[in-house]
Amino acid sequence: MVPSNRLSRGGQMDILGLSSSPKDVELGVRQPMENQIFQSKISELAQDTGALKETFEAGNLPAVAAKLQATLHSLENVRLDIGITGGTGSGKSTFVNAIRGLGDEDLNSAGTGVVEMTVEPTPYPHPKYLNITIWDLPGIDTPTFQADEYLQRVLVDRYDFFIIITSDSFMANHAQLAHGLLQRGKGFYFIRSKVDVDMAASRRRRPRTFSEERVLSQIREDCWQRLEAEGLKDPKVFLLSMFEVGKYDFCLLEESMVEGVESHKRHALVVALPNISKAILAKKEASLRQHIWLVATVACGINSSPVPGVQDVACDLYRLIHALEGYYHSFGLDEDSLVKLAEQTGQPLHRFLEAIQGPKTTVTKELVVDLLGQASRDASTFTQELLNVPVLGALATCGISFATVYQMLRLSLDVAAEDAHMLIQTFLNTTEQSLSENFNQ
Repeated sequence: MVPSNRLSRGGQMDILGLSSSPKDVELGVRQPMENQIFQSKISELAQDTGALKETFEAGNLPAVAAKLQATLHSLENVRLDIGITGGTGSGKSTFVNAIRGLGDEDLNSAGTGVVEMTVEPTPYPHPKYLNITIWDLPGIDTPTFQADEYLQRVLVDRYDFFIIITSDSFMANHAQLAHGLLQRGKGFYFIRSKVDVDMAASRRRRPRTFSEERVLSQIREDCWQRLEAEGLKDPKVFLLSMFEVGKYDFCLLEESMVEGVESHKRHALVVALPNISKAILAKKEASLRQHIWLVATVACGINSSPVPGVQDVACDLYRLIHALEGYYHSFGLDEDSLVKLAEQTGQPLHRFLEAIQGPKTTVTKELVVDLLGQASRDASTFTQELLNVPVLGALATCGISFATVYQMLRLSLDVAAEDAHMLIQTFLNTTEQSLSENFNQ
């Protein structure tokens, strides 16, 4: 439960909003607004070269694919570096693990402890997305702390944005660092960690009058007052528990980071974030859905070969294997993610496997061929839909391959998203039940 949407005194949340459902933003097959969005994106791509525009209008699929392959590669592999800093024992190393979907005892997790464990900037690649690196930075609570020297030491320009964490009150060091980042045009977010510890202590002290909302309000107000006293206007502060990431402000932090990162890096960040809320699942689905046409174009136009058993369809099966694997990894439907979810919830793995509608095995060539075969049955009808969409209609006239691949990806994403929503609901229900049992003990 998030007690308040006020993250700053001015109420400016800077959160990426979705004005419609994820399926509504699918490009080229639904509402007129989506057609406009799609045309806008094509126009942006076409601005750099008249040749690209001509290839789209001509419906020359191989030429279009060659132009777009680099765009797709960049979207999927753009580098993102996030710096995590704060005081000793603030939980910054645990946050490094949590934002990567890891526990403190998992393989490749950042070392944690009550003494400063980090003496130099230490990179921790995301376990699924190696283009994303979370940096555990040295602590900032030394008596002689100087922001300029610190930022030079950690190579401030390396990072896209920073997370500044404290488990107690924000002090002058935190504000000094923030001012230094503002001067260099770097974004940052304040985190007040270990809120669960405050809740437990307050409940023990005042069991009859305890109010979670009141405690959170008091913590938030204290953070604002201290940071504003140091000259920071309207600071955004997120209250977190690293061990209960589904509670408090973690999902709001995720959404704010998505909104704040550079637009060409937004997709890379969205797909890699932990699946802790329905809101982040919706953003993942929307982002992946907007790239279906790119994947389909490249798969049909480059290294394509006839698909065995699927009449008149030719494409690069390995490109589609990669795409489906991306869906499963982002939504936490791969084997490693499901095993971890079973451990976290205390539920048997088979319970989740039985509930999943999509494939329960790794993505193989045979699976993709089967899915293409199913999609090809409706390809003629779907081609008629595409014909009503500028550019996609031109590509659809090149043959049934594009329509079949596009339809297969769309349906596969639908199923993966539904499975992910089922898993997050199970996780939330289990978490609420566990918290209720602990409270009543």
